[in-house]
Amino acid sequence: MTLLNYWHFISFGVIFIIFVGGVLSALKQESAKIKFGMLFSVTLISIFFAVFSVLVVDKYTKVVKLHKLKNKRLLSTEKIIYTGIVRNEGNHDIGKVTFEIKLVNKGHATGNVKGGNFYKSSGFMDFFGGGYNLNFKPQSITKEFVVATNLKPGEAKSFRVYFPFPPYFRSVSQFSKVWGH
Repeated sequence: MTLLNYWHFISFGVIFIIFVGGVLSALKQESAKIKFGMLFSVTLISIFFAVFSVLVVDKYTKVVKLHKLKNKRLLSTEKIIYTGIVRNEGNHDIGKVTFEIKLVNKGHATGNVKGGNFYKSSGFMDFFGGGYNLNFKPQSITKEFVVATNLKPGEAKSFRVYFPFPPYFRSVSQFSKVWGH
């Protein structure tokens, strides 16, 4: 759940005024079919705008930055550890900070090129067989972690996450993202 700030309440107020105006204009209609259709439409549009406004306000008021991201591979346990610091650089509280890391195997950089590295076909037989292929090794993995909760404006918090590292990965590219809710 996201923490609400005054921009959320302003947008909810505007949407509520539009909703009330739509309901009042629907109730003035004489035909029951038109009245029901207008009430349904106004309700549906208001709900859509409310959800959309939460997403937009969160995007522009909750600013999180990632600092000092480092990784370390533990060969004995075949895991990789990511450490870093997330900082709330906005003016509003953030309820939950999510860190996403994507690892992409660059087999083509080491000369290990196979057709399945770039394209995995899914066909008619996968529907019946469940798509299980024991020889298939995914060439990219994406993991998401909640690394901080209830960050105040200007507050920073260090984090450490770890997950299994595929032993067949060579020359790995990493892509990281962080966002707040």
